[in-house]
Amino acid sequence: MENEITVVDAKERSRYEAQDADGRLMGFVDYHLHPGLITFVHAETLPEFRGRGVAGRIATKSLDDARALGLQVKPACPFYQSFLAEHTEYADLVKDAR
Repeated sequence: MENEITVVDAKERSRYEAQDADGRLMGFVDYHLHPGLITFVHAETLPEFRGRGVAGRIATKSLDDARALGLQVKPACPFYQSFLAEHTEYADLVKDAR
């Protein structure tokens, strides 16, 4: 199932979206983008797709993109707060982490 998840930055909606092989929305995270900073506000996996690693795939893609763009991350969403606590390889991205 994991290889059937595609994560895209839907910039026009200010959110990252996960879609299955048929293009169905599986989950998303809303964000606010400011110069040098991205704030992840609300993450949600649709009920029928929970337990399949969808939120983790969205988080990984969005954080990798933030790193590539040189953005700091503000995890306002509880899921992102716990994801970042568990995935210390992204600690350098967190605003005021130093």
